[in-house]
Amino acid sequence: MTEPTARACVEVSASAERVYALVSDLPGMASAAEEFTGGTWLDGASGAAVGARFRGSNRRGWRRWSTTSTVTDAAPNRFAFEVKSFGLPVSRWQYDIEPGAGGCTLTESTWDRRPSWYLPITVLGTGVRDRVAQNQRNIEVTLERLKAAAES
Repeated sequence: MTEPTARACVEVSASAERVYALVSDLPGMASAAEEFTGGTWLDGASGAAVGARFRGSNRRGWRRWSTTSTVTDAAPNRFAFEVKSFGLPVSRWQYDIEPGAGGCTLTESTWDRRPSWYLPITVLGTGVRDRVAQNQRNIEVTLERLKAAAES
């Protein structure tokens, strides 16, 4: 896998188990994420497991869009999923959790997987011209919110 297009990490004074429970919980992530506003597990899934799918709802200003994601990793140290929109690969999101003294390090990464011809369409749909820069800002805000939630 190539290097992520956006990534940041934060030290969290909470257990790796607590942090994993937050990043793998759709309602929990909706309260922490910048654009993700919620999700629904599909096909009878009730939580994070490899192969489970969910429909995610997203918002930026007045623009709203949905995606379908498939969980690829659901282990104590990593939660990750591949995102599609209209059946096209859009991105991969990954949360790596490294236990340490007094807590853990949480790293959030994303890979932009959009085909080049699809980029102008996503700009219209999301209002974001520089998705890489926007994702970097979103990740930094999301990590701070996750840290606050885990430590409360």
